[in-house]
Amino acid sequence: MLYSVIAIGCIIFFELILYLGQNLFLSVKQDKEVTIYDIAKRLNISSATVSRALNNNPTVSASTRKKINELAESLGYRHNHFASSLRLQKTHTIGVILHELNSYFIISVLAGIEAIARESNYNLIIVHSAENPDLECVNARNLFHKRVDGIIASLSFETKDLSHFKQFQDRNIPVVFFDRVIEQSDGAKVIINNYQAGYDATTHLIEQGCKRIAHVTSSLTRNVYSERMRGYKQALLDHKIKFDEKLLIIDGLKEEDAIRSANRILAVKNRPDGVFVTNDFCAAVIMQTLKDAGVRIPQDVAVVGFNNDNIGKVINPKLTTINYPGFEMGKVAARSLIGYLKGLWDMSIGNTMVVKSELIVRESSLKKGKK
Repeated sequence: MLYSVIAIGCIIFFELILYLGQNLFLSVKQDKEVTIYDIAKRLNISSATVSRALNNNPTVSASTRKKINELAESLGYRHNHFASSLRLQKTHTIGVILHELNSYFIISVLAGIEAIARESNYNLIIVHSAENPDLECVNARNLFHKRVDGIIASLSFETKDLSHFKQFQDRNIPVVFFDRVIEQSDGAKVIINNYQAGYDATTHLIEQGCKRIAHVTSSLTRNVYSERMRGYKQALLDHKIKFDEKLLIIDGLKEEDAIRSANRILAVKNRPDGVFVTNDFCAAVIMQTLKDAGVRIPQDVAVVGFNNDNIGKVINPKLTTINYPGFEMGKVAARSLIGYLKGLWDMSIGNTMVVKSELIVRESSLKKGKK
């Protein structure tokens, strides 16, 4: 009797082991990545046909492509982009290095880049330096090791050289700089004419009767701010208005920086009657701070901003500004980069592309009361 109980126990034990083993095997089998060979075997066709169909190759009939794609989806097939990248030495990925992520202009540029990248089946990896040149170097190195096909970049405030981009140039990986660039450097650049924009903004204030025009700007290391200041100075010179060092205010572009700049304007003994601000958000904060101190805009102080951010359309009075076409700039940068990757043009020829900007006149600058 005892031996019978032991025998029955052994049988149950081995059946349990067999059951668990079968389920473990099924579990492993289910976790196994589905390949084109699995699909080909199920449909009794060649793996080459499956590969072409999954890549939407027209040499495979529409009905066969449909059958293959439906089975692939039901089996949970995933395309192995990594293997394809190694084989083709292309990742179909573009790295985008930004100096910030919280501005309307940058969001517009990204939208333009994404629109062109999507058309050409390129993916984006987006990183930002937070205005830190050391982090910019780290980001560049990381993108290099992620084997991106090309780079679109806007430099941080304090980036002094482009040595961290040399690793891309050495491997013939194209780099397109936009907005904040080093203008004397080699390589493709997409910019606006910041000098002309600064000149036009200042001239407009002069035409409205302003005689003492302050300029609020940021780090002159960067081309965008140094060139706008150069345009500002030249407009004063051309209209025989003496440049006053006290009216040049160089600070950051955050809210607390703008409030500090506004207080410096209020503290000037012979207060300016016009202000050209290099950034719309900063201009809006300066306007509000001046208004809180009893200054009338534009009767006492006329204001011109820069970028054509949405904030300029909702503040009171609405802000005169320079339209900075970020979406178009992003499209031009992406189109140039992808065009090079497809062998459609040589970046060494005509490597600086200038996108058109224009003055948009609104109420904040109209001392004369009309457009």
